[in-house]
Amino acid sequence: MAGTAESMVFPAGREQDGADADLSATTPPDAEELVITENSAIGIYEAVLGGEIVAGVIYSKALNRVALLATSVFPAFRGKGIPAKLLSGVLDRLRAEGATVTISCPFAAEIVGAHPEYADVLGLAVPGNNSIGPGH
Repeated sequence: MAGTAESMVFPAGREQDGADADLSATTPPDAEELVITENSAIGIYEAVLGGEIVAGVIYSKALNRVALLATSVFPAFRGKGIPAKLLSGVLDRLRAEGATVTISCPFAAEIVGAHPEYADVLGLAVPGNNSIGPGH
């Protein structure tokens, strides 16, 4: 059941939603109509499908640096590749904005690890941003 971003559960670590998803597919068939919006009031990039919020990425911004903290998907929408599509869209958007990304979300780190085309968004030349997350 979809709901509001405030009702989403944002687990930590490997239990994070989508952690076992196929990271090679950035355009899952069930997420064709996924719309990504930014809810800056609460610091969440939201995935909207059919007018409902189905997933989100919690973030924190400071100047031109964005930290991606956690990714979650409502239970009814799990297993459809939505986290990969959401994170790919967020990373593309941040690249277009010229932002530098820091990742502490394990699933976001896996996306970047599986898709080296996002390495430029990480700004690895920036001190303190020399890894993409735990285990990388």
